[in-house]
Amino acid sequence: MAEYILSTESTSDLPVEYYQNNDVLRIPLCYTFDGTTVYGEKENLDLKLFYDRMRANEMPKTMASNVDTILAMFRPVLAEGKDILHIAFSSGLSCSCNNTLLAAQMLKEEFPDRIVMVVDSLCASLGQGFLVDMAVRKKKEGLSLPELSEWLEANKLHVCHMFTVEDLKYLKNGGRISRTTAILGTLINVKPVLCTDDTGHLIPTSNVRGRKKALATLVDRMAETVGNYKNDHVFISHGDSLEDAQTVGRMVTERFGITDIMYGIIGPAIGAHSGPGTLALFYFGDHRK
Repeated sequence: MAEYILSTESTSDLPVEYYQNNDVLRIPLCYTFDGTTVYGEKENLDLKLFYDRMRANEMPKTMASNVDTILAMFRPVLAEGKDILHIAFSSGLSCSCNNTLLAAQMLKEEFPDRIVMVVDSLCASLGQGFLVDMAVRKKKEGLSLPELSEWLEANKLHVCHMFTVEDLKYLKNGGRISRTTAILGTLINVKPVLCTDDTGHLIPTSNVRGRKKALATLVDRMAETVGNYKNDHVFISHGDSLEDAQTVGRMVTERFGITDIMYGIIGPAIGAHSGPGTLALFYFGDHRK
C-alpha cells in the first residue's frame, strides 16, 4: 500500500502551523474587496484587518478553489509516488469539492498508478477542521487510505455545527434570510441560531433575543444533539470575537467537563458570508439538528 497524505481547503480554518506540523496540504480559496487585488494565495490580509474592512462596509467577494492551483499542488505529491486523500469543503456551500473531483480525474490520466480520493465533508469552518483533525489522528493510528476514507464517510454527518451571527445583514446579503427579516430582526435584537444539515447547507434552528442568550443557546443545542457521544475536545471558531468564543468555551467546560478546546478565527471564505462577530461550536453528536 502506497504512502498517502491528507489535503483540505483553507475553509477548514485551522491554524497555519497545524497544516505544516501534520503534513496536510492546504488548498487556498481566494477573495477580493475591490475586484483588482486577489487575496488568498500570494497576497494575504491580517484577519483582524479583514473584519475591520467589513465593519467599514466593504464587502468581499469570494471564489471557489482553482483547478489549476489544485493540479499544481497535487502533482509533486503524486510524482513522489504518494497518494492523496482530500477532505473537501461542503458541496452544499461551494463548488470547490467538484473542482477537486475534476482535478483528480485529470490527474488520473497523468498518474494512472496513483490515487486521489475526495471526501465531501459536508462541513465548513472548524467543522471541516474538526473532521480533518480526526483524520490526522486516525492516520497516525495506522488507518490505510481506503480505511480512513470509509471512516470519514461513516462519521462526517456526526460533526455538529452550531453557530450564531452578530449582524443579520450578512445572512441577508448571502440570501440566507430576507431583507424584511433582517430589518425586523435587527430592530428587536433577534439573533438566529443556525446549524449545518445533512446536505451540508446552512439552516436556521431558532431565533433568540440578544447576544448573551444566543451564545448560551449554542451550548443548549449541543446538549440536545450530542446524544451518546463522549467528546473529549471541541472546536470553537469566531469572526474576530475571541472573548465571546472563550465565554462559550467556559460554558462548555462547566456543562460537559471538556477542557480541550481549540479556538480559531473564521477565515475570509466563510467570514465574508457570516460577518464579524460570528460564533460557532463544533463537536461530535448523534444528529446535526
